[in-house]
Amino acid sequence: MPYLENMLPGPARRAPAAFAHRGFSPAGHENSMAAFRAAVAMGYGYLETDVRTSADGVLMVFHDETLDRVTDGHGPLAQCTAGQLRQVRIGGVEPIPTLEELLAEWPDVKLNVDVKDKAGMPLLAELIEKYSAHDRVLVTSFSDRRRLGVFRTLTRPAASSGGVVSLTALAALGRLGLTRTLGRAARMQAVQVPVRYGRYPVVTPGFVRRCHRAGLAVHVWTINERTEMERLLDLGVDGLMTDRADLLADVMRERGFWPQRVRP
Repeated sequence: MPYLENMLPGPARRAPAAFAHRGFSPAGHENSMAAFRAAVAMGYGYLETDVRTSADGVLMVFHDETLDRVTDGHGPLAQCTAGQLRQVRIGGVEPIPTLEELLAEWPDVKLNVDVKDKAGMPLLAELIEKYSAHDRVLVTSFSDRRRLGVFRTLTRPAASSGGVVSLTALAALGRLGLTRTLGRAARMQAVQVPVRYGRYPVVTPGFVRRCHRAGLAVHVWTINERTEMERLLDLGVDGLMTDRADLLADVMRERGFWPQRVRP
């Protein structure tokens, strides 16, 4: 999958991917164009984001079900039209972007898109087709049904990470030699997981080895401390997602993996 081949400029060499989780904004303006621009200007080539569907069928870049936590609006996003949502401000400052805006802004930046509602499945597929973005979008969701629903109308494959059910099965049964079988059955090329589920450790040396033998990339979320970034990179993971894009950029730079996007 081209999405997973994070090749740096210059002589061909592959690097672990750095994902700016909802962009980068010390002011807390997550999932805003300003936050994404800050991450891209810093050198990020991968942006993680979420999408929800407006009342009139537009994919909006937004994480929560309701507007209250991060905007000056109130109530469920799904009950508002795109026009109404454009009047809402993240942190009282930034408008809520559409996914189409994000796709159009940087044709060379790769997006990790978490589909938050059923209505978003065909809409995401339509945008991937419109922008020929199959090689620069990874589709994921906590719901395997939503995730797989996106692929029904795609004319060619896009990368994907499993939902809760498929990832739980892979983590639990991988030691039985079923990692490759489960990965193929769940139609995923990457596993995007936390370091642990509750008290159960997920990202162990054995887990990483099993995934790599099965051809699956391992992306870990959401890592905001330097020591943990260093430990996971030493373990051989293929990508890290972080709210501290500034800190992860420093860690990657020290390892010779930065920038991951060179501005034209």
